[in-house]
Amino acid sequence: MACVLGIAQRGPDHYARAMLAAFAHGISRDDPMSALTIGRIEAPEVPQDWVAVQVKAASLNHHDLWALKGQALTAERLPMILGTDAAGITADGREVIVHAVIGDPGPRGDETLDPKRSLLSEVYPGALAQVVRVPARNLIDKPASLTFEEAACLPTAWLTAYRMIETKSGTGAGDTILVQGAAGGVATALIVLGKALGRQVWVTSRTPDKRDWALTIGADAAFEPGARLPAKVDAVMETVGEATWDHSMKSLRPGGRIVISGATSGANPPADLNRLFFLQLSVVGSTMGTREELIALVDLLDRTGVRPVIDRAWPLADGAEAFAALLGGDVHGKLVLTVD
Repeated sequence: MACVLGIAQRGPDHYARAMLAAFAHGISRDDPMSALTIGRIEAPEVPQDWVAVQVKAASLNHHDLWALKGQALTAERLPMILGTDAAGITADGREVIVHAVIGDPGPRGDETLDPKRSLLSEVYPGALAQVVRVPARNLIDKPASLTFEEAACLPTAWLTAYRMIETKSGTGAGDTILVQGAAGGVATALIVLGKALGRQVWVTSRTPDKRDWALTIGADAAFEPGARLPAKVDAVMETVGEATWDHSMKSLRPGGRIVISGATSGANPPADLNRLFFLQLSVVGSTMGTREELIALVDLLDRTGVRPVIDRAWPLADGAEAFAALLGGDVHGKLVLTVD
């Protein structure tokens, strides 16, 4: 691990050519921490029609570990500043949240459908740095009601959860959703946002303490994985994949829907096609969210007082500790890095 060197703090239009950042200097599937550096890196240029943002807070996602493992980053793009999520201040004093999807909205108005889309830190330098650069349209206003740390939690995990429930699930107020897994970034957001959006939220988890914790943040009921549920649910929110897929299929009412945004336990579950067509079930994929959905999510939090669940926060200079915590997996909510 490279040592961290201090640098002078400057505004986004007067930053030093070298800035503090968390970046991948290599790729290691077996030891991702060995590919991580917290230190100085040359600040990239700001392309035309892009904006520099002085980062005040950024949050970690599993995407950052996937980059270090080579699943979300290719060797020819090294070194690469990591991070998809940030909130900060532009040169003219505007407080903003960064939308992480770099893509063309196209005729459908949905940049997540652009086949050439990418997330920050895949093609373009990411947000775990003193300054991040994004297209001007990728900035939305941060309301005064949200801290920079809270706002920095929203662009990936919380936006993914919002789109899964509000746009993709086909459910409404009073319907029941099942969240497979608890305590991670997306699962936590699904629980909190599910309640804010009027759904009844059930959750599964392997450990009793995480089931109990899920109840404290809004879940209506918590079950062991694979448990027989009191009733069939209207939709299942899936991020686990193979390990929970059979239970997800069997938990749905006729005409119900699985919304899947990840497969952390494996991407090749048994299809159970007989159940799928006989009960007229739907399986819908969901990836991130649009700029408009991020605006709607921020408005929901501003109006309701609902806030992201933050597990811990560190200064950017101590970012290696945050990565180690994320890799270890004992996380309840989001991990945040602050930038002075």
